[in-house]
Amino acid sequence: MAFYHKLGKFPNPKHTAFYKEDGTLFREELVSTKGFSGIYCNKYHVHAPTQTLNLKELENEENVDWKEAPLQHFHFFTDKVKSEGDFFTSRNCFLQNSHCRMYTAHPTSNPNYFYKNAYAHEYIFIHHGSGTMLSDYGKFAFVAGDQIVVPQGTIFQLMFESFDNNKILIVESDTPYEIPKHYRNEYGQCEEHAPYCERDFNLPEFMEPVWEKGNHRIVIKAKERIFEYNQPQHPYGVIGWDGYLYPFSFNIKSYHPKVGRIHLPPPVHLLFTTQHFIICNFNPRPFDWYPGAIAAPYFHSNVDSAEVLYYVEGDFMSRTGVLEGSITIHPLGIPHGPQPGKTEKSIGATHTDEYAIMVDTFEPLHPTKNAKACLDEKYWQSWLEK
Repeated sequence: MAFYHKLGKFPNPKHTAFYKEDGTLFREELVSTKGFSGIYCNKYHVHAPTQTLNLKELENEENVDWKEAPLQHFHFFTDKVKSEGDFFTSRNCFLQNSHCRMYTAHPTSNPNYFYKNAYAHEYIFIHHGSGTMLSDYGKFAFVAGDQIVVPQGTIFQLMFESFDNNKILIVESDTPYEIPKHYRNEYGQCEEHAPYCERDFNLPEFMEPVWEKGNHRIVIKAKERIFEYNQPQHPYGVIGWDGYLYPFSFNIKSYHPKVGRIHLPPPVHLLFTTQHFIICNFNPRPFDWYPGAIAAPYFHSNVDSAEVLYYVEGDFMSRTGVLEGSITIHPLGIPHGPQPGKTEKSIGATHTDEYAIMVDTFEPLHPTKNAKACLDEKYWQSWLEK
């Protein structure tokens, strides 16, 4: 995260003895990035976080490659592929490459274990549902529209309030989600022109540490492999921490879109960057006001990036046939743009009423068999004039 946060109790200075009332030590853990050169936090545990009773590898059926998928534009309906389970076990992967994986999930239960992604950072969009995120950094509430960023190595749970109609989108990244550099000044503070500021972020709140020992199950994901660790110390036994590395959330409806006299390209809607892809938020906004301005996007070719759109709600101005929860992917090397009639219809239009999430990857994305199972088979022909 771009700014300092602290919760609970810890010693000053760091790396010094911090005693419990019984005279034993709290255990300090440095969680660092880029070796010791990136952002970090210092956590203070009731018990040493390194103790493990036993471990084993679990079966994983995530490998769902659609190896023969053609090079074409795709549209698929993610709500047609559902699995029962919690925020992790109900996930279905639709797109993937060596740096990024995209899933949706429809949680129908809450976990009775703890979860950690050891090799990837997670972006989790709450499309439907509400509840509480619990982690070794504390807790915060989430509601529909929240975009939760969970740093790699964080132990956490998403606990939903009910199971009527939950839906989440998950994007894994092997590099961190960051606030774009041009949104920040030399001190790291969001500049006035940024589409959000620090007060828009939801940060962890203090959660009383769990002192009791027991047998606590932690499921750890390591790319395609999954391991189960049983540990005697509770993972939320943290008395305090401080630093720049922690989970947080930002609601899509808090994003302030930028507009111009003529059409502005998608990077103007930028939310977060990684080293291998970006995430953008599309929100309701006024259209371009120059006389004769074409508000719909111009036709374009992604020479070196794959463009993915996840449709949240509203009337998306350049597409027909998409539904809430649809995903479209326009791959490298094939031109795409508004479907027939959408360009003409956008001339003179005053505003758009849409919420969508865009992921642009700098490496080809490959659809999975889950995408094939809910495919709009005629989408690639939807640019033909009728």
